[in-house]
Amino acid sequence: MKHYYKRNSLMAFLPSLIVALMAGVVSAQSTDSWDVPRTADGHADLQGVWSNNTLTPVERPEVFGDKQILTEEDMVFLQRRISEIQAEDGDALFGDGVLAAAFSGEVKSYDPTTGNYDQSWLAERSVHNRTSQIIDPPNGKFPPRTEEAVAMGNLARERRQDHPADSWLDRPLSERCVSYGAPYLGSGYNSYWQIVQSRDHVVIVQEMIHDVRVIPVVEMPHADESIKLWHGDSRGYWDGDTLVIETTNYSDKSGFGPETSAKVNIERISRLDETTLRYEITSNDPGSYTAPYTREILFDYSPEPIFEYACHEGNYGMMNILSGHRAEERFAREEAAAVN
Repeated sequence: MKHYYKRNSLMAFLPSLIVALMAGVVSAQSTDSWDVPRTADGHADLQGVWSNNTLTPVERPEVFGDKQILTEEDMVFLQRRISEIQAEDGDALFGDGVLAAAFSGEVKSYDPTTGNYDQSWLAERSVHNRTSQIIDPPNGKFPPRTEEAVAMGNLARERRQDHPADSWLDRPLSERCVSYGAPYLGSGYNSYWQIVQSRDHVVIVQEMIHDVRVIPVVEMPHADESIKLWHGDSRGYWDGDTLVIETTNYSDKSGFGPETSAKVNIERISRLDETTLRYEITSNDPGSYTAPYTREILFDYSPEPIFEYACHEGNYGMMNILSGHRAEERFAREEAAAVN
């Protein structure tokens, strides 16, 4: 699992003060029943490395109809099929591809044109009992997209076809190693978070592309509305034992739809037990969707550290992409000259 990384914990790069705070955590574990562990300042202890390797798809597949919760038989079947797929060590199945393969029996390559990762690049997936991460709307689907978002998406596809690499700006942020977005919620691949708490801040380190979110948990206003950020401006507070994070001030360049700067995300993070973290996000993105939606994901505790992310696409891939496109343009000019 993730064997291609340099095995360096990102803890080595966190300030020694934060490391010391972790060492001073007070646990309230009960011998008779599980109690929420607490930090020295009395808040729920969310610290540790947590994996988002859930099999649960973002949207509910049609095969489930209105069914929201899997039966025990469903979960046994899916676990068996996943074990069989992983044993075959075939093409990697990203995102919802595992669930689709479990039901269809067909493993579809993520990238059949240039070759694909194999399954050894991905983490073992966890079977949870929901049929979709989206819990609102109740149908388990994203709300309809706005007309503006649909039009913008069509223009973007046309642009990619006609001008795939005029410059680096034509390539997506993830390919340029700028960001995969925050919060990053893709499962099964670099999908680990490390959470560190102090009295006034919560730090979330995302394994994917080494993005770090530093979230104040004190009373202070958001940044001025004129300030726009790749990951937005986050503020946290405690609702009982649940950490609530409100994020505003997104840059329009950080999204795929119109008016990303109007988006507001509300995240809720809480412990269910010693090894399970419940994560919920309600996203109100009026430029892209006609209504807000809510996703729920269960993160599993990981005893291993998260690892350094080496973004090779930005290291040498970008040069090859751009030089390859320049070669295609040259070939086209030479062919046109020969015809004339």
